[in-house]
Amino acid sequence: MTVAATVAALADAALIVGWCDELATVTAEPGRITRVYLSPEHARANAIVAGWMADAGLQTWQDAAGNLHGRAAGATADAPTLLLGSHLDTVVDAGRYDGVVGVLMAVRTVARLTADGPLPFALEVVAFSDEEGTRFGKALLGSSAVAGVWDDAWWDLADADGVTLRQAFTDFGLDPATVGDAAVDPDGLVGYLEAHIEQGPYLEQVGAALGVVTSIASARRFAVEAVGEARHAGGTPYERRHDALLAAAEAALAVERICRAEQHVGTVGTMSVEPGAVNVVPGLARFSVDLRGEFDEGRDRVWDTLVEAFDAIGARRGVTVTPTEVHRAPAVFCAPRLMDAVRAGIGATGENDVPELFSRAGHDAMSLGLVTDVAMLFLRNPDGISHHPDEFVSEADIALGLDALAAAVRFLAAGEGAP
Repeated sequence: MTVAATVAALADAALIVGWCDELATVTAEPGRITRVYLSPEHARANAIVAGWMADAGLQTWQDAAGNLHGRAAGATADAPTLLLGSHLDTVVDAGRYDGVVGVLMAVRTVARLTADGPLPFALEVVAFSDEEGTRFGKALLGSSAVAGVWDDAWWDLADADGVTLRQAFTDFGLDPATVGDAAVDPDGLVGYLEAHIEQGPYLEQVGAALGVVTSIASARRFAVEAVGEARHAGGTPYERRHDALLAAAEAALAVERICRAEQHVGTVGTMSVEPGAVNVVPGLARFSVDLRGEFDEGRDRVWDTLVEAFDAIGARRGVTVTPTEVHRAPAVFCAPRLMDAVRAGIGATGENDVPELFSRAGHDAMSLGLVTDVAMLFLRNPDGISHHPDEFVSEADIALGLDALAAAVRFLAAGEGAP
């Protein structure tokens, strides 16, 4: 069977690409895309997408955590709700499709499915506000609020300018005391479906436009501080040096070496040095560690091995290396019944051999997976590059994804994949 998108999906895909281009102009940094939580750009993006939701016939609102919702009622007042969505925030110098394309696909899918009347369940699109954690260092804040797992310890998190999360809420016009109002009632949910570009090369390698996700990586993030001694660069012999930067650099290499050997993913994404003078041995270095694995147990075992390596490096160099955990997310396994729906949706496009993928990237589905069944549809991303301006998904693949997502929802509406 030939894989080809419908005329309606092709038209919607062209619209979505244009919308992605428009949202790319909503940025804090001219010339590159940066849109973070509780910023003026966050507010502008929510307002723009709310307009598109309203044009699609959805009732819209912003919740107590700054997430944007658009809802189409079900056939009855007490109908359960199927959630669809992704996120609108970005990393620094981002691409234009990560998260965004999933939100916009959900909007057009709901418009298409409800054109002839309501479904047996309500459809609610959620545009999450802080999947990336770029501003405050804690990912999944928006979806954590929706899942009802907000942690009050997060209020003291601060951005690079020293603004706390509590203050940012107030400045944005939100009330920290009401953040719990963003939580959904798990008993009223059918589940959660998320469409997203694959942030890797595997679909391209097998020549497939779409794939079904089996699980989402278990993740931990750490802020690590290496404390040595700042001394004169010319006057301090090597045997008397306690160089924090070299200890941090060696630790970063240990992350790569150990994670490659253990088939996990470890990344040192940031590093800073003090006092930062050309003629001073660095006395302090701070760096981040992002650790991911398919299973929690393996991830934790690899982290223990990394800590042993950090301790050995510090002891040898006379530097204290201290990690502090800033984020932890358990592995999330997609629900078989919702995977069946996504698989059936992809099959409806004419694709008979549906690839299954483990997602090494984190997603808002991780938070929703704490309270309801989840599944994900991946779209091909040429070269697999993401979190970079060159990330891409073709209009043709978006069209196929739209047909697949609509068919997956119809599969559920027909009573298939019932809980």
